Amino acid sequence: MSTIFTPLVRYGYAPLMLLGVNGIGIALAAGGAHKLWLLALLVTAIALSFAAERVLPYQDSWNTSHGDVGRDTAHTFVNETLILASVAAIPALAAIIPGDGIWPGSWPFVVQVLIAILVADLGITLAHYASHKIGVLWRFHAVHHSITRCYGLNGLMKHPLHQTIEMAAGVTPLLILGLPVSVAAALSLAVAVQLLLQHSNADYRVGPLEHVLALNAGHRFHHLKWAGIGDVNFGLFTLIWDHLLRTYSYDPTRRFSSADLGMAAKPDYPTAYFAQLTEPFASKG
Repeated sequence: MSTIFTPLVRYGYAPLMLLGVNGIGIALAAGGAHKLWLLALLVTAIALSFAAERVLPYQDSWNTSHGDVGRDTAHTFVNETLILASVAAIPALAAIIPGDGIWPGSWPFVVQVLIAILVADLGITLAHYASHKIGVLWRFHAVHHSITRCYGLNGLMKHPLHQTIEMAAGVTPLLILGLPVSVAAALSLAVAVQLLLQHSNADYRVGPLEHVLALNAGHRFHHLKWAGIGDVNFGLFTLIWDHLLRTYSYDPTRRFSSADLGMAAKPDYPTAYFAQLTEPFASKG
């Protein structure tokens, strides 16, 4: 149903999240604010995500629980805790890496965050790509592909071991370069905001940037359930690497429903949280 808020969500939601929420997070991190402020900002971003999905849903049925809210909440809590713990562990991790790194600490803080995003995006994209090609990695990544609707909260619906692998791929190069904790804090918020946007059920628009930014319109193609078809659009922040890997795919006329999502080869994949944690150890495919 159209409301006065519809055009605001359609054209303003993505800029609000990408520039507004991330901008505030960068300002807080640059100013040395306590990490609880960033956590509060994340909670605000989650609330904005749910509000946008209800004002302008891509699919009305995706705003209704598929028996997955409790499970997705558990995944989100565990995996966001892992992200926060990794930020807190940076000083200890940096201490065991030889050398002082070559991080451009004198550059403007926002530029440092953008560099961190681009480097992390490459590492995470390659780990994601590998997870679709290497059997043992796919068994853990399959947890994420069991979703049957796209909405903000299932961005962090991942097996914690796979989440750790992706974080390591994205953050290790940054640690070697000498990533400061403050930049890492801003990056962690940016990752969470990106996952909200990438899996959002809000029918927002970004114009030509949909071919560059890894947002929901393109990411739905990644969740197509038929073998091989979903092996596209691996990027977290951008689609730059997908263009280079020739894994970019997008059709603006394509519409998605729950029937298109999930895993055709495993229609009975476990849906409960603890069952999903153990499934990769029992799975052979």
